[in-house]
Amino acid sequence: MQAPDALRALVESYLSELALTPELGGLAEPIRYALGGKRVRPTICLATAEAAGGTVEAALPAAAALELVHSFSLVHDDLPAMDDDDLRRGRPTVHRAFDEATAILAGDALQSLAFGHLLAADDPRAAALARLLAEAATRMVEGQARDVEAEHRPLSEAEVVELMSTKTGALLAASVAGGAACAGGRVEDVLPAGLKLGLAFQIADDLLDLTADTRTLGKRAGKDAARGKATLPAILGAEEARRRAEALLAEALATLEPLGPRAEPLRAVARFVLSRKT
Repeated sequence: MQAPDALRALVESYLSELALTPELGGLAEPIRYALGGKRVRPTICLATAEAAGGTVEAALPAAAALELVHSFSLVHDDLPAMDDDDLRRGRPTVHRAFDEATAILAGDALQSLAFGHLLAADDPRAAALARLLAEAATRMVEGQARDVEAEHRPLSEAEVVELMSTKTGALLAASVAGGAACAGGRVEDVLPAGLKLGLAFQIADDLLDLTADTRTLGKRAGKDAARGKATLPAILGAEEARRRAEALLAEALATLEPLGPRAEPLRAVARFVLSRKT
């Protein structure tokens, strides 16, 4: 059983050694540039694999594929045609550091690399894991489409929750489900925790946009309100939204209780979802 920081370090090392095909040519640099971040999703995947009785080594290809898809989504979400962000993780977004065409192509390549890498792994579960990731990625794209639509019409609370469950929740749920699958565990036992964590993560993100400054966040603060984004804090207020997020985290932790001490690193990552400052 490894601590979250040790799991993150494993992901960092694995991603740094990821082979990029020569055909990518000049895209290798923007792809590497795009692969920053806190590694929440792959760390959750590895922690779940251990909690379900598996090994981190068996889950590393799936964890890396999750991070590649997540990075693809951020590169494209930051584009002028989408969220039009100039800053990500305290440095220029990919389309600002390079150019728009390069950012689009790098995002496309990240998604292709995710599935190619996962299916190349010597694992009999690779096809099932790829299907799980594809379904989550499709749901994520659906959520982004809902997010764009919400800039032009007000959404109800139920519609905002559905938006969150797709845009952010789908990939976080897949992180938990993928980790369990890599360990040969029952996906249905942990999937509810993943879904609740995804919702809590998005609420925490929306609250940070309201309360943190740009320097702390590493990205432009206050942009959700400026663009009229549909968020629970906007509908319910910050205090009630935080209460909802705390309740979702408590429900997720309760779902993980039967996994016992082996799930403590996973619980620690789950708590970080709500306590993070960036």
